[in-house]
Amino acid sequence: MENNHFKTLKDVDVSKWIEKKDGLDYLSWSKAWEKVKEIYPDANYTIWRNPDTFYPYVYDEELGYMVFTEMTIDGITHEMQLPVMDSKNKAMKAKAYTYKTKYGEKRVEPATMFDLNKTIMRCLVKNMAMFGLGLSLYQGEDLPSSTVSQKIVQKREPAKINDNQVKKLQILIKETGTDKEKLYKKLNINSCKELSFKVANELIKKLESKKEK
Repeated sequence: MENNHFKTLKDVDVSKWIEKKDGLDYLSWSKAWEKVKEIYPDANYTIWRNPDTFYPYVYDEELGYMVFTEMTIDGITHEMQLPVMDSKNKAMKAKAYTYKTKYGEKRVEPATMFDLNKTIMRCLVKNMAMFGLGLSLYQGEDLPSSTVSQKIVQKREPAKINDNQVKKLQILIKETGTDKEKLYKKLNINSCKELSFKVANELIKKLESKKEK
């Protein structure tokens, strides 16, 4: 039976490796790559380089910088690209520029090698998502701004409770004599699996405290 790479990696709980910056969720590239290699030791990737300059990017004065990566797992290859962006997801340029915000003009300095290197690693993480790892982080980013507000696009779905938390929570509910139906109604859920990672952890702490009393 053929190994289903996508399902295997999509089922990995990446919530503990999420880092937040400017209201967005980012998956740590080192943790993501560590998990991929742990499951598929022969996995490898390539960073595209311009054959004329050997630089790992392309640049256009109007459009900005773009980097590319390619990943292969057991003979299956996916490519990915990502522009070098500032904190507001605007393409960075070789020269400083400004843009208007509700607080006034915002100045962005020219892109540096640090920005390029950071983008390459983010591109690599996005490449892993094509194989399933952390794919949920990118849901909604392709929706047009005219139909979805910027806040909704930037707000990611909260990480869901994992199987170990589900079991622990179910045991605590039973051991503490908590009324499950009333609890579910209060939390507006039908089962423990619908809880977010954060809410589940808070609830487990409360029930553990209740059990100790």
